[in-house]
This record gives sequence, C-alpha cells and structure tokens, in this order.
Amino acid sequence: MGRSPMVLMAVLVYVSLLFSVSYSSTFVITNNCPFTIWPGTLSGSGTQPLPTTGFRLDVGQSVKIPSVLGWSGRIWARTGCNFDANGAGKCITGDCGGKLECAGNGAAPPTSLFEITLGHGSGDKDFYDVSLVDGYNLPIVAIPTGGGLVGACNATGCVADINISCPKELQVMGEGEQERGGVVACKSACEAFGLDQYCCSGQFANPNTCRPSSYSTVFKRACPRAYSYAFDDGSSTFTCKASEYAIIFCPGRVKRPSSQNSDPPSQPQNPYGQPMAPPTQNPSMAPPTQNPYGQPMTPPTQNPYGQPMAPPTQNQNPPGPNQNPMTPPPQKQNGNGQFMMPPPTVNQAPNDQFMNSPMEDESQRAETGRVAKSQSSSDILRPYPVLLLLGLSLIALGQSCTT
Repeated sequence: MGRSPMVLMAVLVYVSLLFSVSYSSTFVITNNCPFTIWPGTLSGSGTQPLPTTGFRLDVGQSVKIPSVLGWSGRIWARTGCNFDANGAGKCITGDCGGKLECAGNGAAPPTSLFEITLGHGSGDKDFYDVSLVDGYNLPIVAIPTGGGLVGACNATGCVADINISCPKELQVMGEGEQERGGVVACKSACEAFGLDQYCCSGQFANPNTCRPSSYSTVFKRACPRAYSYAFDDGSSTFTCKASEYAIIFCPGRVKRPSSQNSDPPSQPQNPYGQPMAPPTQNPSMAPPTQNPYGQPMTPPTQNPYGQPMAPPTQNQNPPGPNQNPMTPPPQKQNGNGQFMMPPPTVNQAPNDQFMNSPMEDESQRAETGRVAKSQSSSDILRPYPVLLLLGLSLIALGQSCTT
C-alpha cells in the first residue's frame, strides 16, 4: 500500500508527458536558397531555448527542431558567414554576436524574422507572423503543417525579393567575394534614419500617431502578409494549432546577390554543362560550287527568257527646273533587275515576255487592234454548202410528190 502513491504519481507524470508531446510543435527549417545559410533562433523572455540556437544549413537541406509548449521566439537566416573551428566569426546579414550559436543574442538588422508564440495546451492556439519591421535580407514563408490543424492556419511570409526593389537609401551592399558588391539586405526606415516617426517611439509610440510611411509601404506592397511596421497587426498576425511549422527560406529560389556590372557574360554551355566553343566554319557546310551534274555554279547572267540581267541603275540625270523631283524614272525595273517594257500599243505585236490575258469582249479586242487567239477557216461554218444541200433536198422532195 505504501507504494501506491508513488505508482500513481508516476502514471500521472507519464500521462502528462504524452499529453505534452501530443501538443508540442516541431519547426522544419529548409534552405531553398542557391547558397548556404546559417539559421539562428532566439527564445523569448521566460522560455527555454531550443535545442540549437545556430547552425549551418547547406543548399537543399532541411532540419527539424522540436519545441516545447508555450515556447515563443524568433527564427531567421544569416548569410555570408565565416566561422572558425571554435564557432567564432561574422555574418554579413543576421549576425548574432559573431558566434555560430547565437546563445541568447538576437539578429542584427536588417533581417527577415519568423516570430511565433505557441499555446500552452489543447485549447490554446499559436500566434505567428513574419516581420520585416527590422528590415529584410531573405525571402521566407511559414506554413502550418502536420495533422490535427485547428484554426485558419494560413501560410504567411514574404516571397518577393525586396533587395531588387529596395530604395537606394535603404540598401545594404555586400562585402564578401560571393556578393561582389550587390544588394544583400534592405534596411527599415527606422534603422536607416532613426526617427521616432519611423520607429514608432516617443510621441509616435501608439497606433494612432505611428502610421505607415512611404518606406514601409514598399515592404507592404511586396509582401502584403508580413509586418511592415510596428503596428501592422491587422493583416499580419495569424493563428493556428499545428504540430509542425515549415519555415522555408528562398521559396522562389532567389539569385545570389551580385552587382549588375561585375560579371562578364557567361560562356554558353551544352546540355551536359560543358562549355561550348564559338562555332567555326565547317568546310563541308560551305556553299556548293557545282550542281549535281558537276557543272560550275555561277551567278546567273540571263533571265529565263534569254535576256541579260543588268544590275539596277539609278537615274544619273538630275531633275530639270520644271520637273517634279519625285517623278520616277521613265524606264522601270522589276525585282530581278529586268527592264519592264511598256504595254504594247495599237497594231503592235506584244512582247513574248509580257503576254496579257485574252479579253472576253470582242469590242475591247477591236479597240486594241489585236486578237488574243487567231481563228482558222475550219473554226467558221461557211453558209454556201448548206444552201446548196438545202436546194437539192427541196428538188428531190418535189419530184417524189409529182410521181
């Protein structure tokens, strides 16, 4: 009997663990960028840190990080990092104290952030968002996944590459060899200018006085579901109860940052990735010099009618004082360089090269003084034989009647 309280307590602990595991969430972080990133995590005040606070994630890799009930914090990606064997180093964007493991240090702006607060039980929903309040460095989306989704559970994030359209005064230029001076991040107006009206601080520390600026509008238009300034809650906070959250960096495969004029044009490659040398002239592809009968092929000097093909000439005589300069030359040429003869006149035999179609009306043929087709005597039925035969027939008929 003395062991029964201990057994009951062990059962309760076991059941509570099962209950906790069934309602805890896992973060699946995926690197879809064409370069290596170094994700970092930061736990909120009063919550324990995740099993890792910073790590390397190569192209195409994914990592699952378990969380606990009620966890709140941030997840982001660092770029352009260089760490030594002890984990000391520096990142161009998203740096967290110069260490591989952030260990309680937040991301240096500008950085795209995923923020979430998990519920404490089955009845509590999760609140999550993607924030560009501290600026932007990479596209990011967050998607609730897993079984037992409760609530709207909408995806959120920023798919657009804002670095391309970032205003010049907000641009952060790359310093590393891979970035080659290109835009690697886009500052917020608060980070760039430090004014209360942009930072929603001082007399602007409430939603009535801190309104969207022209700079935050740039972020909002590019990424409507992401936070663009501190009080952008209405269209940027989402709720769900999910067992897993997929966090994808560069969902649209952004290009590596680079300056516009830094790289020469790349050499073309074949389908196997091998460089293609510039094409040279193949002797077998030269134009033929002989026809199939072995005769040399020279440019034609005569047209099909045996007439010489002279090259087109220009009118060398300047127009006279009373002559329209736009008047065409009196002798025209066709596209083959042949002189175009004028139409035949009355009683003039037509040129064989310019045969007009026969006219249908006899009156028209009479007017032109020519006939399209000559008629032979056999084509016309003479009336004299007919009259002779008719007379003989009448005489024979009269003789038969008298007899």
